[in-house]
Amino acid sequence: MYETHARGRLAASLMLTLRLSAVPFVFALSSVATAPAAYAQAYTFSQIQIEGNERVEAATILKYASIPRGQTISAAQLNDAYQRIAGSGLFETVELVPSGGTLVIRVQEYPTINRVSFEGNARIKDEDLAGIVESQSRRVYSPSQAEADAAAITEAYAQSGRLAARVDPRIIRRSDNRVDVVFEIREGRVTEIERLSFTGNRAFSDRRLRQVLETKQAGLLRTFIKADTFVGDRIAFDRQVLTDFYRSRGYVDFQVLGVSSEFSRERDAFFLTFNVQEGQSFKFGKITAVSEYPGVDVAPYEAAIKVREGATYSPAAVDNTISRMEAVALKEGLDFLRVEPRITRNDRDQTLDVAFVLTRGPRIFVERIDIEGNATTLDRVIRRQFRTVEGDPFNPREIREAAERIRALGFFSRADVEAVQGSAQDQVVVDVNVEEQPTGSLSFGVSYGVASGVGFAASFQETNFLGRGQLLSVSIGAGVRSANSNLTFVEPAFLGRDLKFRFSAYYNTSEQDYENYDTRMIGISPAIEFPVSEFGRLELRYKVSEDTMDNYDATDPDANPGGIIDLETQEGSLITSGVGYTYSHDTRRVGLNPNAGVLLRFGQDFNGLGGDVKSVVTTALVSAETKVLNEEVTLRAELEGGALNMLDGQSSRVIDRFTANGKIRGFEPNGIGPVQGDEALGGNYFAVARFEADFPIGLPEEYGISGGAFVDVGSVWGLDVGGADFNSDDMKLRAVAGLSVYWTTPIGPLRFNFSRALQKEDYDKEQRFDLTVSTRF
Repeated sequence: MYETHARGRLAASLMLTLRLSAVPFVFALSSVATAPAAYAQAYTFSQIQIEGNERVEAATILKYASIPRGQTISAAQLNDAYQRIAGSGLFETVELVPSGGTLVIRVQEYPTINRVSFEGNARIKDEDLAGIVESQSRRVYSPSQAEADAAAITEAYAQSGRLAARVDPRIIRRSDNRVDVVFEIREGRVTEIERLSFTGNRAFSDRRLRQVLETKQAGLLRTFIKADTFVGDRIAFDRQVLTDFYRSRGYVDFQVLGVSSEFSRERDAFFLTFNVQEGQSFKFGKITAVSEYPGVDVAPYEAAIKVREGATYSPAAVDNTISRMEAVALKEGLDFLRVEPRITRNDRDQTLDVAFVLTRGPRIFVERIDIEGNATTLDRVIRRQFRTVEGDPFNPREIREAAERIRALGFFSRADVEAVQGSAQDQVVVDVNVEEQPTGSLSFGVSYGVASGVGFAASFQETNFLGRGQLLSVSIGAGVRSANSNLTFVEPAFLGRDLKFRFSAYYNTSEQDYENYDTRMIGISPAIEFPVSEFGRLELRYKVSEDTMDNYDATDPDANPGGIIDLETQEGSLITSGVGYTYSHDTRRVGLNPNAGVLLRFGQDFNGLGGDVKSVVTTALVSAETKVLNEEVTLRAELEGGALNMLDGQSSRVIDRFTANGKIRGFEPNGIGPVQGDEALGGNYFAVARFEADFPIGLPEEYGISGGAFVDVGSVWGLDVGGADFNSDDMKLRAVAGLSVYWTTPIGPLRFNFSRALQKEDYDKEQRFDLTVSTRF
């Protein structure tokens, strides 16, 4: 049988009584009301007797009571003794019974918890709830602790969006003064964000601002989406994200005036409204560098300024400039030089003049860096995010940037970094408190393409391998007639420097499907990567592989016995060994313009360091992206090309040559380029220009459906096989135009492409519809 302990009723259900001999007690109460203090009831006890205690020692009870023997005490003092014993939380009932010169203290101890169980929970597992509550088996039962545990469980449900959850702690009496504690849970429904709206916004639409927030509006697949549930703690984060969004676009006066939340009539959903004040967007005005540091020439610091007059004002651009200028100071040996941005506001033309003032900072040093909370992650992984070490001059901006780098690792759910006073006035201690989160994942996936069919994949990835900050990834995939496996290991701080070491290995096979031969490719490639400029990085690599073509099916109706592919398969396995490099310049995430970015990539591989193949492979990519029309439309342009040059009179094979697969839409795999009969040969050269626009199509945002349009122009051409009978290998441009429908779902992005070739060759194989599905579990 249950004994209910609901909130607010636990104390009332306990038998806490004070019995002080009926008649004297009544007399004492009446005497207080009608007689002078001299006639109040008084007691003198020569002996105190303890009864009913089993686990708690008598000395402990006497200490709580604090009643002196042989001294006169009043009824009020006796009541105080009762309150102290009852308030200890050790006893279910307490009785103080005066009997002549003896005081009998009779107690009944709280029972021992036999077991703790949960009923009614489906969304949160028993083992997860057990980690939340403090009440545990073999501990003394405490009603107040049970209430606290119920509140903790309720909060856990609130964090998952179930604000209507209710938890009642109950007990079941067992023998030997034991109880079972049962938490009865009514989970309730998820409290969703039914509508997420804004007031006061003029520059950006509600749709654009909703993309910024972590909180999302409930959509069609709300069962799977967790971001559309109401979580109070997330609102503060959203306020800051919204502020950063506007400030990075020049709205220096932007404020979130308030966030109102209202329950729906059914009380199962919220209407959330952000009341904002945008202000005006400002641009950079006059940019100068001024020295208040004696003997410092401002010329090298002016050269470090990248922002220009007329650009949209951004705090990030100012911070980046300060970082570059302080780096110049370090090169010149000026440890305590600080850069102070002084901003002059010009409301008439809506510009901000920025003077970067070089000043002498205080002589404060970093005494030490203390790290706490990292049970798995090694200290050195966190320490290397600091550009400062013990004994270096203290730079508050550098400490803030280090905190951001620590959070960006993705290893911690919380990372707090603060500087506190050290052992002396000129010393500070940097305290780092982190809370780790899971960094490994095991996933299974299904993909589908009109051309490639259904594919399955499984992968394991650990981004903090052995707590060293290393990445280990293993993946296995299988298609209709193909299989591939990959292993990747990355050490981001090789030799303790900003030097990334990468080792990758792969094994890929394909059986006769679209072509009349099988392939097997196996290889390894170690590489190192390091920065060469603010936005530029250089990768140096070595690669060795064994590439095999065999099992040519001459009986296939589309086969060309004695043709180019047949002859290439007769070469069997060839080993390729070579070195290469790739230079990349990427401003897409850290550039001065938050709405635009550019990626430049150029690489070459020189094969011939041993092995069978001697060649030079060159590839290049230029990609640019920007947002227009109040950031509602994304425009993207890419130029990509490649060249394969064989050396020493060697001829390339089809598995070495370029294809248009994944480069030009609107055609089947191997659907363009030189062909012999029905067999695609690929080409030694390719070039393509891709232009794309993504835009809303008027559907409610919660559907997750948007539109796009694209145009691809390019070609694959060039062969080094002499005397063969094949279609022209000259460069002939193909052009494709199409429309796309994007559907963002919790189980993977879907893309529907509808295209039509504007220019093609007679032997090209067009594909007017393509559907790609990528699902992860």
